[in-house]
Amino acid sequence: MSNLDVKPAPTVCGGRDDVSAEPVRELLAARTVTLGESTQVRRLLPNLGRRMVGAWCFVDHYGPDDIARESGMQVPPHPHMGLQTVSWLHDGEVLHRDSLGTLQTVRPRELGLMTSGRAISHSEESPRDHPRLLHGAQLWVALPEAHRNTAPAFEHHADLPVVTGGGGLQATVIMGELDGAVSPGTTHTPLVGADLALAAGTDTRLPLRPDFEYAALTMSGEAEVDGVRLAPGSMLYLGCGRRDLAIRADVDSGLMLLGGEPFDEKIVMWWNFVGRSNDDIAQARSDWMSGSRFGDVKGYDGAPLPAPELPATRLKPRGRAR
Repeated sequence: MSNLDVKPAPTVCGGRDDVSAEPVRELLAARTVTLGESTQVRRLLPNLGRRMVGAWCFVDHYGPDDIARESGMQVPPHPHMGLQTVSWLHDGEVLHRDSLGTLQTVRPRELGLMTSGRAISHSEESPRDHPRLLHGAQLWVALPEAHRNTAPAFEHHADLPVVTGGGGLQATVIMGELDGAVSPGTTHTPLVGADLALAAGTDTRLPLRPDFEYAALTMSGEAEVDGVRLAPGSMLYLGCGRRDLAIRADVDSGLMLLGGEPFDEKIVMWWNFVGRSNDDIAQARSDWMSGSRFGDVKGYDGAPLPAPELPATRLKPRGRAR
């Protein structure tokens, strides 16, 4: 999925300066963004008060939307660099095409994982004959220096491990590891992404790693996380230092748990690129506009997205946090 801001601001992310070493309860307000022709998304990362959670650097939550009489998601071909995209659905279908020649329909509770590495382009669209509802999340993971120029790849995993907890909780492990269950999705930093299904009456504690920082996103219902009630589309940053997390729900609810080892490296994120300097970003934009490096997406009925203009101010990330 693309960041379709017409004037995206470069964002410095990463480092441990803003990481809470202790447990906190920091509620993050979403920003509404229009995606494609009709889809409205709630952007939760990067946020004015929180840039990253572990290596997770971008989170959009969308739906549930009734698209029975609409085209649904229509995101033209666009580039990515230096990151992984994680597509996760609760309802609907998304047809993924990319410059590797991949053509894959992603369905609810299936992992669509694209590693951009040095360069890739892709499109995402609701199939012509699509389900009535569209509801999901799109997330990005920043690649560390050792892997940011790796070869691009796409993975589709329909069979993901499930952790069954007490009190009506089922956790599907999307990325990384949770309570001994490991996702087949490729990771390049220690992290976790899990989809938590909570039956009405759930009252339990989920084991966590104290060296990870965490956040919880409510997808549906109204869950209570560490005593904080979360409406759909809201995210609670939880900090580090937790060995478990209290979760309860009076009604059937859905959460996403995101976490990971704090990301030491400073990065620059602009539009659909993650780099380490202004020059990285400028070169990527130039390569996309000139038609080099990112390849072509075959089969999409429409023109690729042009890159926005770069801001006049050069942005340099600060050095590694100590």
